[in-house]
Amino acid sequence: MGKTTFSGPIRAGDIRNTTGTTLGTDVKNVGSVVMVQHFPITQAGTATALGTDIVLPADSHILNMQMVVTAVWSGAATTFSVGNSATSTEYVSGAAGGTIGVIALSPGSDATRTGNWDDTGTADKRVFVLSANTGTGTGTLTVRYIQAHDLP
Repeated sequence: MGKTTFSGPIRAGDIRNTTGTTLGTDVKNVGSVVMVQHFPITQAGTATALGTDIVLPADSHILNMQMVVTAVWSGAATTFSVGNSATSTEYVSGAAGGTIGVIALSPGSDATRTGNWDDTGTADKRVFVLSANTGTGTGTLTVRYIQAHDLP
């Protein structure tokens, strides 16, 4: 099956501008399209901050992240972090990889990480995953976001 690539950000809706007050007729209803990228992860690969193929466009707004753990993280440390650098804590810190299943990731109550989810900044950002040790864990990281959410 073929794939089509669009230049973004992609927006959808049939009324671009508000010129009145009647919903469905003359009130803007255009919204942003949700984007998704995913990447297979191995715990062994994350022991030195694995740079994934997931690249978030500048000014994106992260809606959610999840790790589908297919083999549990093993060894002394069974947690991992997600970020946009080799320190890999800018988005998620200390996520539990010790259980098979879908792990919903969160910035937690940290103001800096929450701010990074709200706006990824003015440059494209590569997503990194870091764990404390090599092990036998595997999974797939999925990131859902709105591209260039700062645009009107």
